[in-house]
Amino acid sequence: MTIRSLLFESRDGDSSSLSPLARWTSFALVILFLSVVLFASFSALNYNWNWAAVFRYKAKFIDGWIMTLGISILSLVFSFLIGSISTLAARSRFLPLRYLANLYVELVRGTPLLVQIFFFFYVIADAAGIQNRYAIGIAIMSLFSGAYISEILRAGIDGVGRSQLLSAKAIGFSEFQTFRYVIAPQALRSSLPALAGQTANLIKDSSLLSVIAISEFTLNAQEVNANTYSSFESFFPLAIGYLILTLPIMRLSRNIENRLRFET
Repeated sequence: MTIRSLLFESRDGDSSSLSPLARWTSFALVILFLSVVLFASFSALNYNWNWAAVFRYKAKFIDGWIMTLGISILSLVFSFLIGSISTLAARSRFLPLRYLANLYVELVRGTPLLVQIFFFFYVIADAAGIQNRYAIGIAIMSLFSGAYISEILRAGIDGVGRSQLLSAKAIGFSEFQTFRYVIAPQALRSSLPALAGQTANLIKDSSLLSVIAISEFTLNAQEVNANTYSSFESFFPLAIGYLILTLPIMRLSRNIENRLRFET
């Protein structure tokens, strides 16, 4: 096996023909390059590492990571529910309902999440007498992510060709059958990468809940940093923890996308 065959893909662009050795060689070179860059950068800073002080707070990191995982899972479930309902409402023939759904999507997507967190926590939740900040945080993340999921689903549904809808109608499909057998499979396949990206963004965006003192991963890392004065040592575990949550989602999405792909 030549060096060219290890480092270059074939001209036809078929990545499935790559050998495991070629994949691992290229991956190892990338990791080596990044390691050299990081080592050179920190060597130039002459930074004194203090991992021992941070390690004493390992339980705090674990508790924060578990809390972030729980908030993300619950928020994800509710956001898909809200996004699906919003998508159906935006396609409703009842105009006030359609305009309400469109206004919800545009307002959420057009304003920063940080502003929404403050508004919901200090205005709406306070007016409603809701004191549980964890429930408020889940509701905020669900509404925020639900707007993006609604737009992703809408784009996937609108991407189905009109000719296919007419063909389904011509063979006698009902509206439900058309949606079940024609629209939904194609919309899901085209929306999957964006949905996976939004899921990863939801997990990362949950870090902003630290501003309302929700004891999640980011807030705990900030508290460790405040106690140990070890910024890099406190936030490196934070980055790794979020990667542990987001990378499997992206990988699973890619596998499902490959399974649903067909030649056109």
